[in-house]
Amino acid sequence: MTSKMATCIFCKIIKGEIPCFKLFESDKTLAFLDINPLSKGHALVIPKFHGAKLTDIPDDHLGEILPVVKKLATATGAVDYNLLQNNGRIAHQVVDHVHFHMIPKPSEQQGLGVGWPQQPTDMDSLKALFEEIKSKM
Repeated sequence: MTSKMATCIFCKIIKGEIPCFKLFESDKTLAFLDINPLSKGHALVIPKFHGAKLTDIPDDHLGEILPVVKKLATATGAVDYNLLQNNGRIAHQVVDHVHFHMIPKPSEQQGLGVGWPQQPTDMDSLKALFEEIKSKM
């Protein structure tokens, strides 16, 4: 076990060293209620494989994530909700273990508030970016 895994709060939850309100568990995935919720039913879904960023997690450890989020949305009765996954400090990641938030949005005041600072672009620049990214896929 690496020192990062030994100190990771989510790894401690996975190992049962820290209690949680467990909603789902399999050999690769764990879902539990967030202890600092933005709204009623705010839950986290995490791969049991430790990795700080999404690109650190093997694909076979991600397969259950969205189906579990879907089940949580249904189980909470959320009609409107956000699915959030942050990677890196400037992207608002606080815990260095990949995690997905399912955040019900019952009203304008409750749940996640999101700004959307659109950036201007032109079609030539967008086409060049498209070609660059597509060539790496």
